Amino acid sequence: MLPDRDNDISTEYEFVESSTKTYAMQLDGDRIRGKTDERKAMEQAIYKILLTERYQYLIYSWNYGIELKDLFGKPIPYCCVELERRIKEALLQDTRITNVYNFKFENPEFETILVRFIADTIFGEIDITKEVRLNNV
Repeated sequence: MLPDRDNDISTEYEFVESSTKTYAMQLDGDRIRGKTDERKAMEQAIYKILLTERYQYLIYSWNYGIELKDLFGKPIPYCCVELERRIKEALLQDTRITNVYNFKFENPEFETILVRFIADTIFGEIDITKEVRLNNV
């Protein structure tokens, strides 16, 4: 006689979003103090994605981070178009981010681009500013 295993299996699943609580980083320094969650944790996650070169660190999946190294030395107009595409691609890998838009580019110094944009998240809109250096120094 064989056991009847199908009676104990439930076909209903409940998906629970895990907490966003994480360590609080000082983005302008090198300290980790306390914990943060929701909007501040989301802002921190966005900056971490934009500061991590994709494919460079084995600890991260190939879907994490952004590709910037190959933009070094390229013309500014080309970099602006590519940065918009690459930032969207990198950030939309996170399911908490629903849209990335309203890109504005400034070229305050030679070989540097200042990118400003808005990221829509499940915690609301977040304004982001990112400086991208286009030289190896």
